[in-house]
Amino acid sequence: MERRTFLISSLTGLSLLALTGCVPPKPSPTGTPTPSTTPAPSLVPQPQDMLRSSWSDDPFARGSYSFAAVSSTPQQREDLAEPILERLFFAGEALSDTAPGTVQGARGSGQRAARALTDVAEPGERVAVIGAGAAGIAAARLLADAGLTVLVIEARDRLGGRIHTVTNDSWPIPVELGPSFIVASGAHSLDEEFTGLEVSHAAFPTDPEARTPEGIVIPVSPVGADAVSAALAWAAAEAQDTSLAKALVATGSATLSLTDGDAGVSDADWLDYQLATSTTLESGALTEEMSGWYAPTPEATAADDTRIVLGGYSTLLDEDAADLDVLYSSVVTRVAHSETSVSLRLGTGESLTVDRAIVTVPLGVLKSDVIEFDPPLPFAHRGAIAALGMGVLDKIWLRFEEPFWDTDAALWTTVGDDTLDFRVWVNMMPLTNEPILVGFVSGEKAVELAKSDDTTFTDAALRSLEPFASVATATPAP
Repeated sequence: MERRTFLISSLTGLSLLALTGCVPPKPSPTGTPTPSTTPAPSLVPQPQDMLRSSWSDDPFARGSYSFAAVSSTPQQREDLAEPILERLFFAGEALSDTAPGTVQGARGSGQRAARALTDVAEPGERVAVIGAGAAGIAAARLLADAGLTVLVIEARDRLGGRIHTVTNDSWPIPVELGPSFIVASGAHSLDEEFTGLEVSHAAFPTDPEARTPEGIVIPVSPVGADAVSAALAWAAAEAQDTSLAKALVATGSATLSLTDGDAGVSDADWLDYQLATSTTLESGALTEEMSGWYAPTPEATAADDTRIVLGGYSTLLDEDAADLDVLYSSVVTRVAHSETSVSLRLGTGESLTVDRAIVTVPLGVLKSDVIEFDPPLPFAHRGAIAALGMGVLDKIWLRFEEPFWDTDAALWTTVGDDTLDFRVWVNMMPLTNEPILVGFVSGEKAVELAKSDDTTFTDAALRSLEPFASVATATPAP
């Protein structure tokens, strides 16, 4: 079982197979033939189909969602949402002051920007909305309903942005490569909207089944969550923000016991478990990147009112976008604003001028400087873009001919082996009666795997599934 003294960051390099050239063999004496050995069976069968995301590699996303980086503040989200000359407005999940990193936060931010724009616009003005994701469509819908002439400009050939629902004949259910879940309570709940749209969604059990590398089911120890809570409490009392990694060291987590406990799992393993299956999954970042003041608490990540969308997340946008004017496959490369108008240049070389514009591109795109702003954005906007973090969470969907596992649990996790890339799995069988598994990889591991081909990505996922395989279903290795 893999061990480490303390998890601050973990990057598992995937082995690269080198191809060697073939040369004629040298003659050698004929010896006694060596009996061939049967390859060890693979515990996890090959899937019938696979789909994956690569959000860090996506030029129109450059990450999955924002997170609170060290020394960033909630005020910087407000700073980035501040209109410029009442001509240029911004929206997106990274600008939400109540639910950053969520679809709910993105929609609320888009609506807030649209309301601020309509407060200063004259009837009939032309408005451009850059981006057709959750924030962009929410803003465009409100603007159009207010009587303004709206053009949505989208770099992709589809609606949704980081909401990406795939439907085809190979899959019996819609595949969500972006968000799958909603929190079914609070002011930003979407469950009632999905119900109104007749989109199937179900309560999702967040109590995980945890297994060791040997496949032993073991109760989740509170040691890891307690260590993170103690670190965050220590950081909250400090005069300056510090990383979650440093806070963990300061509160003694570096000295958690390496002695094997139940099923060979140590206290240090349980800290690794908490970070890998919850804390870093929530932020999509390494612990040394996360703010000790604003990192997600174990209590916040263990919400018990989570629902999973089964009937197509993108349906949420379809109705609002039905009669909107959307210009697809059009990349905005330059935004010039003045006291009287906003001019946009597209990647094709074409330009257009509107009265006002709302920019809803992801924070990752803003951080990459691929859009030129003329004049440059105010210092507060640039400071916010630089300070806030952009995390990465990727998924792999695997469809099997039949289940190879022997558990009815919907949420799977692994403990005791930090070399596994996919530490969290959703079993769709009890939710849809289909033998489909969804794996999650986050942070630097996700960034590294995003560069790999489908075979390498899938192999990493299948290896991570071995603790859940039944020996009876093992198939011979190729």
